[in-house]
Amino acid sequence: MSRMLSWRRGGTWGPRSGAPTPRFDSASAIVISSPDDLARLKPRFMRALSDKFDAEALAGRLVPVLLEDHSVAIFALAEHVGSDQADELARRIRERGGASSGPVRYVLAAPLLLAISRRQLSGQVLGPPAGNRVSSVRTAPAEAFQDVVEWGVRHGASDIHLNVRQGEPESEIKYTVAGQYLAPERFRRLPTSTLFDMLCVAWMDIQGGNGAVFDPGIEQQGSLQRQVDGKRIVLRWSSLAADAGPSVCLRVQQDAAAGLPTLEQLGYLPDQVRSIRRVMLSESGAVIIAGVVGSGKSTSLAALITGLPAHRKVVTIEDPVEYRIPGAIQNTIARHLDTDTHAGFASKLRSLKRSAMTDVLLGEVRDPETGRAFMDLAGSGVNVYTTIHAPSAQRIPDRLASDFIGVPREFLATSGMLKLLIFQALLPLLCRHCALPMQSLLRTDAQWEAHPSGMRWTEWLNLVHALYGRELDLCRVRNARGCESCRHGQPPELHGYAGRTISAELYEPDLAAGPALSAMDAAVCKARQGLIDLRDIEARFHAFETEAMRRSAHGVPSGFQGLKVAS
Repeated sequence: MSRMLSWRRGGTWGPRSGAPTPRFDSASAIVISSPDDLARLKPRFMRALSDKFDAEALAGRLVPVLLEDHSVAIFALAEHVGSDQADELARRIRERGGASSGPVRYVLAAPLLLAISRRQLSGQVLGPPAGNRVSSVRTAPAEAFQDVVEWGVRHGASDIHLNVRQGEPESEIKYTVAGQYLAPERFRRLPTSTLFDMLCVAWMDIQGGNGAVFDPGIEQQGSLQRQVDGKRIVLRWSSLAADAGPSVCLRVQQDAAAGLPTLEQLGYLPDQVRSIRRVMLSESGAVIIAGVVGSGKSTSLAALITGLPAHRKVVTIEDPVEYRIPGAIQNTIARHLDTDTHAGFASKLRSLKRSAMTDVLLGEVRDPETGRAFMDLAGSGVNVYTTIHAPSAQRIPDRLASDFIGVPREFLATSGMLKLLIFQALLPLLCRHCALPMQSLLRTDAQWEAHPSGMRWTEWLNLVHALYGRELDLCRVRNARGCESCRHGQPPELHGYAGRTISAELYEPDLAAGPALSAMDAAVCKARQGLIDLRDIEARFHAFETEAMRRSAHGVPSGFQGLKVAS
């Protein structure tokens, strides 16, 4: 027998003492399919009573409601109408005189229940039956969510962070823009109840998600689509059940059908693009793109796949689909985060191998299950493209062979199995209109702070010249004041920047040598063209002082001969 639950004064539902009551038969619940059905209810529905019965935490799943005859009923989602929490809520209603026997229970759809729990719908608002009102009760939270998405898309955000602080009157919305975690003034001091409403309404449009409703107590994943300025935007939803409340991260992805940037436009150097195209000519083997979270791996992978010739049959397995890739047969596999094995995932793989594809995009290798899928696909002789979290191209095999993923090293060492390994990082591009000469660091200007290590700027510049030679005349630094071109509508932290670019390194395991150019060296190439601030390279990789120590420890001479960047 499952334990009964009671509402503790501190604000949680927990086990109560006493003999258990008989379980409610879910089949006896009355179904209300629409607002019109609710308007016809006899006795008539009046309003929600969650506050009276201390049931606010159950909003979205269970709602006690007042009926016209002064009795109390329970509105619930189908999967919660017969739950322990519903039984406990019924007991509390009886104890407080809301029903002489067990209160009547009704099953409602998620949008309708949410509108009632948030007092957007009552008997007075409902009126007589007059058509479906679901869209009208969703309008305010949906429009607020759309506003949040539009700001992020128009300002080039890679991620939107919605952090709910339960128990506090206000919560926060932040954005990752140009690699920085920012809080725009217009979204500060947002009421917690408003943010929670927005998330509940947005979850109703989720595709491939785990759970019928937004549940702040569990991790949830999925994707949803929005239109911004005539373009279709895909948002990848990932929620974290944090101690203070749910934290939802929305990864912003633009539809590949609307036109993905090329590898060159993303920031790959000309020699790197030629190497990638050379490797892609051969069949079988894996191409793996690595990087930290938010480094643009999925975008690069989609751009690479989009460039495949039309006679190649491309199938994807993703969790969830992030970009709509023209010509590809895409599959979303929704996996619960607390489950080790998934029958649907294994079944999809078996069907996939019988579909006569030539190329497979496996969204990400991150655990033993996706590790086994990678082995199965790469070992079958098809072309495999995937992403992984790793600190460099040469460390990708170590990551695959780690205990977290478990791909055997002997499998990885098979000739041709790992065809091309790529590591990439994203760095902010300087505004070409207002960036300043690097010698500006020597000015005694209030906008220039000391180097974080405490080194004088003269000493730092001498160190950079010693490492990379004197060919740094075109290097520029960010103008923290910005200009009309880069300041318009941007937070102060982004003044002086205009977009981002990829810095990458390539490694072919079958070749004896390592990467011809490290990702940090590739970034220096761009700094020598005045595209990147050298200080941002230090922040992303490591200090130039550390680079000097590394070279000294390994006997590497100073000076630098890097690839040239096309103007």
